[in-house]
Amino acid sequence: MQTHVARLSLADFRNYASLVLDFSPGAVVLTGENGAGKTNLLEAISFLSPGRGLRRAVLEDVARAGTAGGFAVHARIEGAFGEVEIGTGTLGEAGEAAGRKVRINGSAVRSAEEMLDWLRIMWLTPAMDSLFTGPAAERRRFVDRLVLAIDPAHGRRALDYEKAMRGRNRLLADNVRDDAWFEAIETQLAETGTAIAAARVEIVRLLFAMIERLPGDGPFPRADIALSGTLEEALPGMPAVEAEEAFRRALAANRSRDRAAGRTLEGPHRSDFVVRHRPKAMPAGLCSTGEQKALLTGLVLSHARLVAELSGAAPVLLLDEIAAHLDSVRRAALFAILEELDCQAFMTGTDPELFSSIRARAQFLTVSGGAVSRA
Repeated sequence: MQTHVARLSLADFRNYASLVLDFSPGAVVLTGENGAGKTNLLEAISFLSPGRGLRRAVLEDVARAGTAGGFAVHARIEGAFGEVEIGTGTLGEAGEAAGRKVRINGSAVRSAEEMLDWLRIMWLTPAMDSLFTGPAAERRRFVDRLVLAIDPAHGRRALDYEKAMRGRNRLLADNVRDDAWFEAIETQLAETGTAIAAARVEIVRLLFAMIERLPGDGPFPRADIALSGTLEEALPGMPAVEAEEAFRRALAANRSRDRAAGRTLEGPHRSDFVVRHRPKAMPAGLCSTGEQKALLTGLVLSHARLVAELSGAAPVLLLDEIAAHLDSVRRAALFAILEELDCQAFMTGTDPELFSSIRARAQFLTVSGGAVSRA
């Protein structure tokens, strides 16, 4: 059975004061003018996964303007693993704003990663069009979300690493010279950093194998993918325990250099995700905008296939303004692949005609000024 969002309820989320929507499995097409609230609906669904959603928004900015409290997102999920109610948001019991909480079947959970037991969500937005030309941090974040859909513990490791790195940077900035303090925190950095790098190496290996199964002349070009970074490049050739020890020694040896810089200069927080357009033997960053979009779409679709094979259920896909950036051949191919994946895919656009070929097998909704109606 396809894992899908069967019902979505919003309270004071972006431009929606209150909204309840029922969705069918398969494709869901949201059309309307720019600024109507289509992407807001995708963002609400993205909050059913760990993290800050597809916009990486500050929580205070998500609550509807003019409200004193926070926001709430609630969904009923149906699928291969049964039925579950997931709620998240910043509304306290008395309506006051609070930190983001997550409830599953009415009970508070210790970690947002527990939502991954029920569904995985991936997205593709216009903001990601600069992924190959923008800063490496965006590409690392993209890879980490690919990992998280396979390995729910990855998010906790990343948080632990960032906390340890902030601690080491504070020691450097305060000119602390106590070796024992550095050794303790560098041991933690080496352990969590190696685990992060190993998870990234594994997802790239699995994704590359999935890409190899694509037809050479398919609508979405094959990509050659790799990781650039000291740990990521070392791990395939040595046991993880040796890579961890080598990283720990490097941190100790580089204290003087890092102290002068005021920060830790080596580790998985400095790595990069390298993508090449295989048919053209060209770095993705040098390709045309259309080619970059096709490469990125192909990566997301290959990852969706991978998640389906490893977990037994395809992820929910959020594809914002996807059709406008693809020619008619690639649009038709995309719709066929989504059907083959048997996944729920939410797609937005201003022109419903771009989706006319799937009108008979998709749910069409019109979004206008905080209201949603059946098209």
